[in-house]
Amino acid sequence: MSIKKINPRTIVLFLFIVAVAALRLSTNFSKELGPLAVFTPLGAMALFSGAYFTGNLKPFAFPLLTLFISDLVLSFTVLSPYRIGLLYPGWFWTYSAFALMVVAGKLIINNVTLKNLVLGVIVVTLIHWLVSDIGGCLIDTRGVNKFSIYLERLVSAIPYELRFLGGTAIYSALMFGIFEWMKVRYASLKIA
Repeated sequence: MSIKKINPRTIVLFLFIVAVAALRLSTNFSKELGPLAVFTPLGAMALFSGAYFTGNLKPFAFPLLTLFISDLVLSFTVLSPYRIGLLYPGWFWTYSAFALMVVAGKLIINNVTLKNLVLGVIVVTLIHWLVSDIGGCLIDTRGVNKFSIYLERLVSAIPYELRFLGGTAIYSALMFGIFEWMKVRYASLKIA
């Protein structure tokens, strides 16, 4: 029986995802880092995963599993007042948005250029903005039209989405920049 050789590229990419999750957790638990929590790295994580992980499973599995684990930790600690069951209301739509963000990374960033990265950041932010609040609208108990609730939520989410855009742009620049630099320096990180 042979042991499959561990791919250094996959390990390094996975470590990037773990670092982003650790950063997300640390900004929610630390008073000093708290202001960074509004600049979430999660959009960059999904975009990065879609762009660099190969195959059909890894691009989705690593970021969604990492998101789930960090959500679980936050759900039972600092965000426990908002928890219903294991997670928060509407979690399915948030996870669907992140899966779509991975697809955007796969489709848009087949070649890492500034133009593709900027387009990817904008598309990821739009996906987050348009999809994440659907779950909250569906469970809203007010007797008004669900579509008007959705539009109301979209408008009220604009300040948050601008911070999401900023965080996605900053963390994408860091993650893509560092990994591209590492690919130049270490040939084993390039796709064979």
